[in-house]
Amino acid sequence: MPIDNTDKQILSLLQQDASLSLQQIAEQLNLTTTPCWNRVKRLETEGVIRQRVALLNPEKLGLQLIAFVQIKTQQHSERWLEDFVLQVKGFAAVMEFYRMAGEYDYMLKVLVADMRCYDRFYKMLVNNVSGLTDVNSSFAMEQLKYTTELPLT
Repeated sequence: MPIDNTDKQILSLLQQDASLSLQQIAEQLNLTTTPCWNRVKRLETEGVIRQRVALLNPEKLGLQLIAFVQIKTQQHSERWLEDFVLQVKGFAAVMEFYRMAGEYDYMLKVLVADMRCYDRFYKMLVNNVSGLTDVNSSFAMEQLKYTTELPLT
Protein backbone atom coordinates (compact mmCIF):
# COMPACT_ATOMS: atom_id res chain seq x y z
CA MET A 1 0.00 0.00 0.00
CA PRO A 2 1.55 3.31 -0.98
CA ILE A 3 1.83 5.84 1.82
CA ASP A 4 2.25 9.43 0.71
CA ASN A 5 3.40 12.49 2.66
CA THR A 6 -0.14 13.36 3.79
CA ASP A 7 -0.57 9.85 5.18
CA LYS A 8 2.76 10.21 6.99
CA GLN A 9 1.65 13.52 8.46
CA ILE A 10 -1.57 11.94 9.70
CA LEU A 11 0.37 9.05 11.21
CA SER A 12 2.84 11.41 12.85
CA LEU A 13 0.04 13.46 14.43
CA LEU A 14 -1.72 10.33 15.69
CA GLN A 15 1.51 8.92 17.11
CA GLN A 16 1.98 12.12 19.08
CA ASP A 17 -1.64 12.32 20.27
CA ALA A 18 -4.19 9.66 19.35
CA SER A 19 -6.93 11.68 21.00
CA LEU A 20 -6.84 14.36 18.28
CA SER A 21 -10.22 14.75 16.64
CA LEU A 22 -10.62 14.28 12.92
CA GLN A 23 -11.36 18.01 12.68
CA GLN A 24 -8.07 18.88 14.44
CA ILE A 25 -6.05 16.59 12.16
CA ALA A 26 -7.75 17.95 9.04
CA GLU A 27 -7.11 21.55 10.11
CA GLN A 28 -3.42 20.91 10.72
CA LEU A 29 -3.07 19.39 7.24
CA ASN A 30 -5.28 21.90 5.43
CA LEU A 31 -7.75 19.19 4.45
CA THR A 32 -11.48 18.90 4.80
CA THR A 33 -12.72 16.24 7.20
CA THR A 34 -14.05 13.80 4.57
CA PRO A 35 -10.73 13.13 2.76
CA CYS A 36 -8.96 13.08 6.11
CA TRP A 37 -11.46 10.53 7.45
CA ASN A 38 -11.07 8.43 4.28
CA ARG A 39 -7.29 8.37 4.73
CA VAL A 40 -7.48 7.42 8.41
CA LYS A 41 -10.01 4.67 7.65
CA ARG A 42 -7.81 3.32 4.83
CA LEU A 43 -4.77 3.30 7.14
CA GLU A 44 -6.82 1.39 9.73
CA THR A 45 -8.27 -1.05 7.19
CA GLU A 46 -4.83 -1.75 5.72
CA GLY A 47 -3.46 -2.44 9.22
CA VAL A 48 -1.02 0.49 9.25
CA ILE A 49 -2.87 1.83 12.29
CA ARG A 50 -3.27 -1.22 14.53
CA GLN A 51 -4.99 0.46 17.47
CA ARG A 52 -5.21 3.65 19.46
CA VAL A 53 -4.22 3.46 23.10
CA ALA A 54 -3.45 5.52 26.17
CA LEU A 55 0.21 5.36 27.21
CA LEU A 56 0.53 5.10 30.97
CA ASN A 57 3.38 6.26 33.18
CA PRO A 58 4.72 3.04 34.75
CA GLU A 59 6.39 4.85 37.67
CA LYS A 60 3.08 6.48 38.67
CA LEU A 61 1.68 2.94 38.85
CA GLY A 62 4.56 1.65 40.96
CA LEU A 63 6.26 -0.25 38.12
CA GLN A 64 9.85 0.84 38.46
CA LEU A 65 12.03 -2.15 37.61
CA ILE A 66 12.79 -2.97 33.98
CA ALA A 67 14.47 -6.31 33.35
CA PHE A 68 15.77 -7.67 30.07
CA VAL A 69 15.66 -11.46 30.21
CA GLN A 70 17.65 -13.52 27.72
CA ILE A 71 16.76 -17.19 27.37
CA LYS A 72 18.52 -20.17 25.85
CA THR A 73 16.88 -23.50 25.13
CA GLN A 74 17.69 -26.78 23.45
CA GLN A 75 14.03 -27.12 22.47
CA HIS A 76 13.23 -25.97 18.95
CA SER A 77 10.21 -28.01 17.94
CA GLU A 78 7.15 -26.22 16.66
CA ARG A 79 4.97 -27.63 19.46
CA TRP A 80 7.41 -26.53 22.18
CA LEU A 81 7.59 -23.05 20.65
CA GLU A 82 3.79 -22.74 20.52
CA ASP A 83 3.52 -23.76 24.20
CA PHE A 84 6.39 -21.46 25.20
CA VAL A 85 4.91 -18.46 23.38
CA LEU A 86 1.49 -19.09 24.89
CA GLN A 87 2.93 -19.29 28.42
CA VAL A 88 5.13 -16.21 28.09
CA LYS A 89 2.32 -14.16 26.55
CA GLY A 90 0.29 -15.05 29.65
CA PHE A 91 2.69 -13.20 31.96
CA ALA A 92 1.32 -9.66 32.40
CA ALA A 93 4.78 -8.38 33.35
CA VAL A 94 6.20 -9.26 29.93
CA MET A 95 5.98 -6.07 27.87
CA GLU A 96 7.94 -7.28 24.84
CA PHE A 97 8.93 -10.75 23.64
CA TYR A 98 11.32 -11.60 20.79
CA ARG A 99 12.82 -14.66 19.11
CA MET A 100 16.45 -13.76 18.57
CA ALA A 101 19.40 -14.60 16.36
CA GLY A 102 22.74 -14.85 18.13
CA GLU A 103 23.84 -16.26 21.47
CA TYR A 104 20.38 -16.25 23.09
CA ASP A 105 17.22 -17.69 21.57
CA TYR A 106 14.63 -15.35 23.15
CA MET A 107 14.53 -11.99 24.87
CA LEU A 108 11.85 -10.52 27.13
CA LYS A 109 11.37 -7.02 28.44
CA VAL A 110 9.78 -7.34 31.86
CA LEU A 111 8.27 -4.51 33.90
CA VAL A 112 7.58 -5.00 37.63
CA ALA A 113 7.46 -2.99 40.82
CA ASP A 114 10.68 -4.18 42.45
CA MET A 115 13.20 -7.00 42.81
CA ARG A 116 10.84 -9.07 44.97
CA CYS A 117 8.23 -8.95 42.20
CA TYR A 118 10.88 -9.82 39.63
CA ASP A 119 11.93 -12.81 41.73
CA ARG A 120 8.31 -14.04 41.75
CA PHE A 121 8.15 -13.60 37.97
CA TYR A 122 11.47 -15.43 37.51
CA LYS A 123 10.33 -18.37 39.64
CA MET A 124 7.06 -18.64 37.69
CA LEU A 125 8.99 -18.55 34.42
CA VAL A 126 11.54 -21.24 35.27
CA ASN A 127 9.03 -23.45 37.12
CA ASN A 128 6.30 -23.29 34.47
CA VAL A 129 8.31 -23.39 31.26
CA SER A 130 10.17 -26.59 30.49
CA GLY A 131 13.29 -26.82 28.36
CA LEU A 132 15.07 -23.62 29.39
CA THR A 133 18.83 -24.12 29.63
CA ASP A 134 19.92 -20.58 30.56
CA VAL A 135 18.03 -17.53 31.82
CA ASN A 136 20.11 -14.34 32.07
CA SER A 137 18.63 -11.15 33.51
CA SER A 138 19.92 -7.60 33.18
CA PHE A 139 18.32 -4.66 34.94
CA ALA A 140 17.94 -1.13 33.60
CA MET A 141 19.45 1.45 35.93
CA GLU A 142 17.96 4.40 34.03
CA GLN A 143 15.73 4.70 30.99
CA LEU A 144 17.42 7.20 28.68
CA LYS A 145 14.98 7.05 25.77
CA TYR A 146 11.54 5.60 25.35
CA THR A 147 9.21 6.23 22.45
CA THR A 148 6.34 4.55 20.73
CA GLU A 149 6.65 6.82 17.68
CA LEU A 150 7.89 4.96 14.60
CA PRO A 151 10.25 6.84 12.25
CA LEU A 152 8.25 7.92 9.20
CA THR A 153 10.97 8.82 6.72
